[in-house]
Amino acid sequence: MLLLAGALRAATVPGFARAVAVFSFTVALSTQSGRCVLQRRPPLSNLSSNCWSCLHPVNMFNSYNVKLYHSKALTSPYPGSHVERSQVPEDKVGWLTEWKDYNPVEYTAMSVLAGPSWADPQINNKDFSPKFNERDGEVERMSLNGLYVVENGRPRNPVGRTGLTGRGLLGRWGPNHAADPVVTRWKRDGSGNKVAHPVTGKNILQFIAIKRRDCGEWAIPGGMVDPGEKISATLKREFEEEALNSLQKSPEEKAELEKQLHKLFSQEHFVVYRGYVDDPRNTDNAWMETEAVNYHDETGETMDNLPLEAGDDAGIVKWIDISEKLKLYASHSYFIKLVTEKRGAHWSEDPGPECCE
Repeated sequence: MLLLAGALRAATVPGFARAVAVFSFTVALSTQSGRCVLQRRPPLSNLSSNCWSCLHPVNMFNSYNVKLYHSKALTSPYPGSHVERSQVPEDKVGWLTEWKDYNPVEYTAMSVLAGPSWADPQINNKDFSPKFNERDGEVERMSLNGLYVVENGRPRNPVGRTGLTGRGLLGRWGPNHAADPVVTRWKRDGSGNKVAHPVTGKNILQFIAIKRRDCGEWAIPGGMVDPGEKISATLKREFEEEALNSLQKSPEEKAELEKQLHKLFSQEHFVVYRGYVDDPRNTDNAWMETEAVNYHDETGETMDNLPLEAGDDAGIVKWIDISEKLKLYASHSYFIKLVTEKRGAHWSEDPGPECCE
């Protein structure tokens, strides 16, 4: 405990910044004969995940020691704006790579600067003294990936440079915590039998997807964790709001939905992923983290009795067959892939290079 406390203090001291970054993100990944070998900490769930290959490798891993990347967090224009990020070459993403000429664009959306309840004040506000790397009152400022560096009073994105400083559309400096409920069932034919893929022979999973109003991309229903709220409550609330339109229901209708959902959300489930998310809203000083949890309706009976209706941030909601062809918002395709691996369901006709622990 003394070592952890010392490290937390060191994370806000400029002279210790580089040492803390190296200590916090030293991880075990080796390559042998073209195959990835992951050395994991004791698992946080019964998940067994494979390697994830994307565009921009950097020196950081999530709770399962799966390497994290920037791809969508480097795209321009920034969501909801005409702001173009400074371009960040692949070999300059990581903070440990020196780049004296790095000149990111500063941007925080007016909707954030207006001071809504879900947003922090500006960092130089004299009445604002955030406690980074710890729980700050009701606000969770600890990262799911461990310690992050605070430089010149601002938290630094642990995965690397994004070409943009400030908070963009995100309310919190540092980690912005979300929860994503992945609700699944088996695809069935008219007789109620599971449908297998004709090539792989594996059964096809379906999940409830929403089409986001803000960007038009398909995604897992989910949203931000309210201050002081438990993750389990966020998962259930966000699913009700976005996939069942509970905000527009009468008290009686909402109570009936709660009753039917209780069976699904109280049964055995597993944590798909906990950690940093490659999100187009991320900046150098604010980033998304999530806990994605799979709730599986094995028989399909529970969800058959629930009428899907888009609400809140969702424009459309429906069941979608899962496969590698899906193009989803942020890192959601990766979360869905992990669910298929766990359930032994169909994902790809071409399994590709095998990765193992």
